[in-house]
Amino acid sequence: MIGITLGDVTGIGPEITVKAVFDELKNDNEKYLIIGDPEIVSETCQRLNIPLVFENELNNGARVFVKNPSLIKLSKPLSKGEARVAISAVDWLKYGAIECMNKRFDALITAPVNKESIIRAGINFVGQTELLSEISNTKKSSMMLLGCNEQQQWVRVVLATTHVPIRRLADTLTFEKVLLAIQMAYVACKALGLEQSRIAVCGLNPHAGEGGKIGDEEQKIIMPAVQYAKEHGINVEGPFAADALFHHHFIGNYDVVVAMYHDQGLAPLKMVAFENGVNWTVGLPFIRTSPDHGTAYDIAGKNLASPSSMISAIRLAKKLIKNGSYFKAITEK
Repeated sequence: MIGITLGDVTGIGPEITVKAVFDELKNDNEKYLIIGDPEIVSETCQRLNIPLVFENELNNGARVFVKNPSLIKLSKPLSKGEARVAISAVDWLKYGAIECMNKRFDALITAPVNKESIIRAGINFVGQTELLSEISNTKKSSMMLLGCNEQQQWVRVVLATTHVPIRRLADTLTFEKVLLAIQMAYVACKALGLEQSRIAVCGLNPHAGEGGKIGDEEQKIIMPAVQYAKEHGINVEGPFAADALFHHHFIGNYDVVVAMYHDQGLAPLKMVAFENGVNWTVGLPFIRTSPDHGTAYDIAGKNLASPSSMISAIRLAKKLIKNGSYFKAITEK
């Protein structure tokens, strides 16, 4: 069974979840448990005219279930990102992680939440990835983003740092963070069946620092991490100037790129796969994927949200479940 958290219900989470699950029911015999408010799911189905049949109690005959483990009832009207919406989203996320840890879910898909509204509700919250890592007591995990165009040309990126202000970036980057991103890129390659596991690493500075003339992070931090990974059997090269590197990755010379910061990696990804990009947390003791977009309050409730990214997140999770390669890869890392 796959668990799917409904996310912030005043965003597009309910819409993309209902659309994606209904679409995926045609492709296999997988069962889904939507973690969220049944009334919200029912109202969304009616509004979108989607005949998704679900049960509130687990039974052998049904394939889709909806459960609200939160004590909060989300009766309407609801304001965008209000406190009870934010708290519910976190409750659902925690429940999904615990069910994965207890082996009751084969994978967890997480719909978007709004970090600002969660913090405003009084919750100490860095992000969904960080919360899942904390619950599962995972010390080493990385964010991978991946997607492809219509010609099946892929962009796959692992981030060495995530949500860090640019002015603090150089001070935040460490040998350990770069090495971890390389190691998780290697794990991802093995889990995806990319046997050559060709990994390329971006520099931090323009032109990869030009030999130290415009920054020495490449020489002091990135290069030593690349060399260490090489000495331990990982097929990795770099650091390279990021502007040219993504071209070589896109045409197939490398399987995964390790980017030093958020926009360095996500701008190329979203240029190629804006609609179908997936966020995959590599290193957790369970499979977790999510759509690579936010709550999109501006189009919520208007039947404009594309489920493509959610569908891709579900399909990646099912692929990893089916071949069992992810758990083998993280065990061997």
